[in-house]
Amino acid sequence: MQTKIAPSILSADFSVMGEAIKKLEASGADLIHCDVMDGSFVEPITFGGQMIKNIRPLTKLPLDVHLMIEHPKTQIKFFADAGADIITVHYKACKKISDGYLEETLKLIRSHGVKCGAVVNPDVPVENIFPVFPLCDMVLLMSVFPGYGGQKFIPEVMDKIKKAREYAAAIGKGDMDIEIDGGVTMENAGAIRAAGANVLVAGSTVFNSKDWKATIAGLKK
Repeated sequence: MQTKIAPSILSADFSVMGEAIKKLEASGADLIHCDVMDGSFVEPITFGGQMIKNIRPLTKLPLDVHLMIEHPKTQIKFFADAGADIITVHYKACKKISDGYLEETLKLIRSHGVKCGAVVNPDVPVENIFPVFPLCDMVLLMSVFPGYGGQKFIPEVMDKIKKAREYAAAIGKGDMDIEIDGGVTMENAGAIRAAGANVLVAGSTVFNSKDWKATIAGLKK
């Protein structure tokens, strides 16, 4: 399965975001990971749909929009209209509202012609989102607690990656994207891929490197 690198623009210099997006595409990135935080589900506030709308014309790469927000269903149309190619929503945020809210939100995303995915934090069993795997184009496993870049990878997440890949294969979705987000480095990328993840979110690792192209290629290898 092809390994895809999704640099997180949370680590970019927001004053030159357009240049960063163009440089990422030229450096071999496969997706642009957009961390949307609302100051409620997680402490920081990052950006909203206007950022997605503004960067959409700058790249042909898929925009991978990760909603770390309360009540995600209320924001789906805005992000879909802004140009998101895939929208992922958190199990925990949805569970607070109702047992069926995650499934409802995923179906709403798909109704807008956008790919969808479910997200679990490091302290949430991946089995909790098994019921919505058939709806998902991607599942995102957080390998740090969401909110801040530059955290260290939580090694216990490796077992969750394996379980997710095995379950996806068992239900006939062996080619489903399994994304890992948090603490991805040149040192652990190989083990993460071997466990079954094929989409690696890399923020600090890419943006803090002197050669983005070499770093992205290295993460793939």
